[in-house]
Amino acid sequence: MASTRAVPNLAFRRLRGRRSPGEFAAAVRRAAREIGEQVACDARYIGRVEAGEIRCPNYAYERVFLHMFPGLTLADLGFSARESVRGRASRATADARTAPAAPANPTPAPTPTYGDPGDISEESDVRRRAFMTGGTASVAAVASLGIGIGIGAAPAAAVPGPRRVGEAEVSALEEAVRRIRLLDDRHGADGLYRRAAQPLRTAYALLDAGTATRGTTADRLHASAGELAISVGWLAHDSGRFDDARSHYAEALATARVAGDPALEAHAFCNTSFLARDAGRHREAVRAAQAGRRAARDLGSPRLLSLLALREAGGWAGLADRTACEQSLGQAHSLFERGPSDSDPEWMSFFGEPELQALEAQCRAALGDWSTAARHAYRATVLLDPHFTRNLALYRAELAVDLARSGSLDEASAAGHRVLDLMDEVQSSRIQGMLAGMVRVLLPRRRTADVGAFLDRHASTAATAHRV
Repeated sequence: MASTRAVPNLAFRRLRGRRSPGEFAAAVRRAAREIGEQVACDARYIGRVEAGEIRCPNYAYERVFLHMFPGLTLADLGFSARESVRGRASRATADARTAPAAPANPTPAPTPTYGDPGDISEESDVRRRAFMTGGTASVAAVASLGIGIGIGAAPAAAVPGPRRVGEAEVSALEEAVRRIRLLDDRHGADGLYRRAAQPLRTAYALLDAGTATRGTTADRLHASAGELAISVGWLAHDSGRFDDARSHYAEALATARVAGDPALEAHAFCNTSFLARDAGRHREAVRAAQAGRRAARDLGSPRLLSLLALREAGGWAGLADRTACEQSLGQAHSLFERGPSDSDPEWMSFFGEPELQALEAQCRAALGDWSTAARHAYRATVLLDPHFTRNLALYRAELAVDLARSGSLDEASAAGHRVLDLMDEVQSSRIQGMLAGMVRVLLPRRRTADVGAFLDRHASTAATAHRV
């Protein structure tokens, strides 16, 4: 097959105007924050767009660009239609032309391809918006989709026989995933977990009862169900429900294997590794991360491989294998420095330099290098966009713990106060547990003025939270 030469995107270049690629990338990141997105946009990404190497942006970038240039379409910005570029949609179209049955897909696309919003009817859009809101609105949306599921788990008899699953249902599930991630970024997991279980039950009911069209719709249905399982699993994980999280991650992994989706498989293994590390199963954390790297090796995303290398490093640190940990950290940094790619999965929008620093801080802490851990945690706090409240609280808590362990008690107390400043907005058992561990370290020095003030405030905050 002849290769396709990249055609420079002159329309996008005109929109940049007199700004440098770096200045324009900064404007893109600012616009993303305005709508609750996070994109790792840099001058290199802008250069690739203008050179025509990125023919169609992923979903997150699409939202940002259309927000920056209201009234323009992707075509106006110089991009190609999604169905004309690589991915599930284009392969599905080709399959439909060449065979009566969908052939095996040896190289699934790294992320699901999303349809043009203009193809979705007004009724479908109403359903999708209702699905996003969670709680009772999710139930209303489920009813509108014809799936007989209430708040509790539905018996098999409540689900109707085979039915056609189309764009409205799949788009609703995809939006539910994005909504859950956005709310978690801002508020933490504790208040979301049970509400998020309803869309997940709906997703698997659709898989069980629906007869999806071959090709892109079926792929997206499996991918969105698996991503929902991971998102709900993460909410369970972050709120301390480790057994529930393990079950959800295993469900996502099974879905990935059934669908032949290596991107979903890599995501499931990535979260499984993280959970195993938190649960003290460090050997499992290493093996899950290695399995994720094998699944992700052909997906064209150095950043995904970097994150998986960091997960492996965390496992090695828990096993006190300093040499292996350092090797994995080195690989993570080398891969990260290759920069973002339009093959990066949508769920990885959180993974930038701040998260890299925070994960290295965790590794250093597990190895007992508390001062080094504190330096990396501090970098994470100053580099992070404060819009991401939950991660800011997490990074500050990591910093406070590392400072306390290193003996910098006054600085640890000051960092602890900054965590408490955010706890009205963030509900995370993980962060509360980190602060509780820090308190145990500080208690012997309670008579120190700064330490005592922090301990008193923490006790008051914890008592208020308990009463609520």
